[in-house]
Amino acid sequence: MSSALLVLEDGRVFEGAPYGAVGETFGEMVFNTGMTGYQETLTDPSYHRQIVAMTAPHIGNTGVNEEDPESGRVWVSGYVVREPARVASNWRATRSLEDYLRDQGVVGIAMRGTRALTRHLRERGAMRAGVFSGDALAATPELIEKVLASPSMEGADLAGEVTTAAPYVVPAIGAKRFTVAAVDLGIKAMTPHRMAQRGCEVHVLPATATAADILALDPDGVFLSNGPGDPATADGPVAALQKILEAGRPVFGICFGNQILGRALGLGTYKLRYGHRGVNQPVQDRRTGKVEISAHNHGFAVQAPLDGPFDTPYGRAEVSHVNLNDGCVEGLRLLDHPAFSVQYHPEAAAGPHDAAYLFDEFCEVMGA
Repeated sequence: MSSALLVLEDGRVFEGAPYGAVGETFGEMVFNTGMTGYQETLTDPSYHRQIVAMTAPHIGNTGVNEEDPESGRVWVSGYVVREPARVASNWRATRSLEDYLRDQGVVGIAMRGTRALTRHLRERGAMRAGVFSGDALAATPELIEKVLASPSMEGADLAGEVTTAAPYVVPAIGAKRFTVAAVDLGIKAMTPHRMAQRGCEVHVLPATATAADILALDPDGVFLSNGPGDPATADGPVAALQKILEAGRPVFGICFGNQILGRALGLGTYKLRYGHRGVNQPVQDRRTGKVEISAHNHGFAVQAPLDGPFDTPYGRAEVSHVNLNDGCVEGLRLLDHPAFSVQYHPEAAAGPHDAAYLFDEFCEVMGA
């Protein structure tokens, strides 16, 4: 009889049943607090090389469809659920979630201990893990050694592994208003779509794009996408952005793009204890005091002064948004230059949509 094991690098082991493909897989063990949107999570390139545990107890009840993926493949390295849905019940579904994971070769585990796993990660921090499934499995020192031999997320340069192989264009929906150069560090399909809805013709460029490549498009604005890995490794995108800022072009970044902007301003980054992942993170706009419920997927954050404007090579800047759970930086804004960024996902699908106005702000900046 087949069984499955989730083995953490600190020796903690959870037992369960195989879910999806059978085999073994490794990655950073994280948890996602969203109750919906699992298909978008699976296909978000930001989850590359991560084993994702869903805290919602029942996953897969709406199946999988062909319209909602954020990219052309599943990017998570492993998947952990408590109770898989026995039936896919949605008129848009074309197959079950388990069939989808099996077809994509994603090794997963269904187990009762997802709450205990989440508490463990909150106390000990995100860590490396492995999912093993097959016949006659037993927790052995060899499995822990395999986990310890897998790569860490710190120091991981992953944008090049998820970016587009060649540039492509997402045309404006309706009349074209602006040309946007979007640097794909792990972009989600919904992001250029949100800009296209606002009349932007979006030219998506690989993560290796230089400032010369970007400026050759004569864009009205430059967008930096979300993506996986350690922002401390992204020297190429940081150097390109610094030249873009020198050229005076409007800039908007989200998630990994926020960290790239931070580094371009001379700020540092650091790894969060267990990160923010889910669709229910409270973020406060410090300009208005308004609190937005937002979608997140990040394990790193920017180090920046919270007590007022600070100087950068491009003028004064400030922290525009903060996370109300832990006080970390959730947004940056230059005060003397048209550049801003947020650490969360304003394009979020399946939601929430509290922060969608940021795309309107980007268009206002480009039209100024």
